[in-house]
This record gives sequence, structure tokens and C-alpha cells, in this order.
Amino acid sequence: MPIDLDSAEETFTTATDLTVGLEEEFAILDPVTLDLVPRFEELRDAAAADPVLHEQITGELISSEIEIISGRGEDLSDALARQRDARRRLFALCAGRGVALGATGTHPWADYREQQNIDTEHYRRVVEGLGYVARRNNTFSLHVHVGVRDLDRAVRACDRLRPVLPILLAAGASSPFLEGQDTRLASARTQTFTKSFPRCGVPDAYGGWAAFRAYLELLIRTRSLVEYTQVWWSVRPHLTFGTVEVRICDAQITAAESEGLASLIVACVAQAVRDGDDGVPFTDPAPRLVEENMWRATRHGLDGRMIDLDRGEEVSTRAALEALWTWTAPVRDELRIEPGPGGPNGAQRQRAALEGGTDLRDVYASTVRETATTYAQEVPAA
Repeated sequence: MPIDLDSAEETFTTATDLTVGLEEEFAILDPVTLDLVPRFEELRDAAAADPVLHEQITGELISSEIEIISGRGEDLSDALARQRDARRRLFALCAGRGVALGATGTHPWADYREQQNIDTEHYRRVVEGLGYVARRNNTFSLHVHVGVRDLDRAVRACDRLRPVLPILLAAGASSPFLEGQDTRLASARTQTFTKSFPRCGVPDAYGGWAAFRAYLELLIRTRSLVEYTQVWWSVRPHLTFGTVEVRICDAQITAAESEGLASLIVACVAQAVRDGDDGVPFTDPAPRLVEENMWRATRHGLDGRMIDLDRGEEVSTRAALEALWTWTAPVRDELRIEPGPGGPNGAQRQRAALEGGTDLRDVYASTVRETATTYAQEVPAA
């Protein structure tokens, strides 16, 4: 679709603060071998028998991947209820068709050269335009949308979220394995996708819509973009939905981890908007410093240390994560958002199992069982 920046301004003018949308990506697996299998189109067509589910699933870059979307929830609770229902329906559909689903940021041993790309105009354009970079990107993630009225407020919130992105990445890192080996990274997905795609990772600080619009107009004028979704920044205003979209996190092994991380992201966006509205002082950190923390999060996840960019000192990544909960306390109290799970993240649990002597394939099998057990649960009673 052509990029209509004037229409985007109108979308944000009428947007509602703090609506929430959730997007979760899953690997489609053979239930016995746990290899990736290209069965998205089959699942999509089968979902036509369930009109609710059919509206909530979509394809991604490869045919062995499926995404479920909550649609617009009026708040976090509403979005979670919608997503739980979509998960239950999806897992029931997959179980009936002999398909398993995985929820780590990467598949531990799949060969990207054997994967089929989905046949849509958008993804044909991605593959033709990016070549190896796109073909190599067999990754799975969690995206969270939060409604923000007015594009200036949305862009300024994205600015304030830049130094937060590495902490969110570390909190949810779940992809230590790739191509049959322990990469020694906490998030191999980040290295594969965020460090390879253009216009990806941590964006510049723009200060407001005027500067961001000028950036987009230049890319459009120079034929760098033909659609806005080619802007893959890890936080961005979504011009179609009127939201701030946070795209930094790996897919999460369990439903509790996914919901806890999504809740933290919603709180961070809400607090960033609130701070901007209240004129809370903020200095945009240099990109090179945010990137230093991005590398630390990619490499070490929650086992590492971060640079406190305000004090210029090292702190444990756990302490940095706790500081996020402290920062967001005002809006969490108002929105009734509780802190998420405080235990080891997916990368830590997988690596601990491997180092304890469990075969890599058995480690992944364990995560697939966790995913099936937790995501397929019935919607909790109100």
C-alpha cells in the first residue's frame, strides 16, 4: 500500500490512549521430529471453519511460521483475554491436524536454506529486496502495540523508550541456540534479524513527528521504501493502527512469560507517554551507548550487566530490570499491572538444561511441551 503520511496523522488524531494489541509468533513443527514444516497455508485454510480464529491468524516470512493477533483491546486485560482465546483456538486446531508449535526466538537446528517463504506480495518484495538477509531470518518474536493519541506524543514516547529496549530484550531473551549449536548468545534472534535488516534495531531520536516525517519523506522520495512496514525499527509509531509498537522481544516459551513481558512493555509505553506529557526531563542518550547495552543484552541477557546511562556506571541487568518496574510504578498502579514472573528467562533455562547434560533436541522438546501446556489453557474465568 502507498504510504499516506497525511492519513497517518489523522489516524493518530483519533487514536485512543492505552488500547493494547498483542502479536505472538510460533514455529510450526512436526510433532515427532520437531523440525520446521511449511504448513501455514493449510492451517490458515482450516481456520476458515472458525471465523473468530480466522481473523486472528496471519502469516509471516516463512511458511513454517504462524502469528496470532489479539486485535484492538480496550486495555491490557481485554487484549490478554482476546489473545488467550486465540491461543486456545489455534492450539486446538493444530492438535487436530497433527502439528506442534514452538515459541523460542529461533529454531535450534533448522536450516534456513530449506525453508519456504510465504507467497504474498509483501513477503515476495521483502525476499527480492533483501536477498540473503531475508532468507536467513527464520525468527519468532513478540510485538506489543499501545494506543497513543497524537503523532508528536507517539514519536516522543519512542524517543524515551530507546534506552529501555535493551532491558526489555534481556528480560525476554529466549534464543540461545541456532544451527545446532549453543551460540553463547542469549538472543540469537536479535543478531540474526535486528543486526541484519535495514532500518532495524534502535532508531534515532527524532523529537517529534515533523522530523520523523521528514525522514520518511526522504526514504519515499529516494525509493528506499514502498510501504511503511519496511521500517523495522524495534520501537516505532505504527501509522496504520495509531499505536507505539515495541518489537524488540523474542517469542516466549510460556504464556505467563509472554503476558508478563507484554505487561511490562505496556507499562513502559504508558509511563513514557505520561513523562512526556508531564515534561519530565529527559536527555536522549547517544546511539552508540544504547547500542552498547543492546550488545550486552544480546550476548548475556539477564546474566550480564548494563551501563546505567544516567550515571555512567555498570549495574547488574537484574537491577536495571527492577529499575524499570520502579519507574513504571505510577502507571502500573493506575492500570493495575502486576510485575511479571521473576525467575530465569527462556535463554537461561535452556542453557542450564544443556549444560546439565540434556541433549539440545531434548531441551527444545521440553520447551515445546511447556508451550503446549501453558498457551493452550482455557480462558481464565472472570
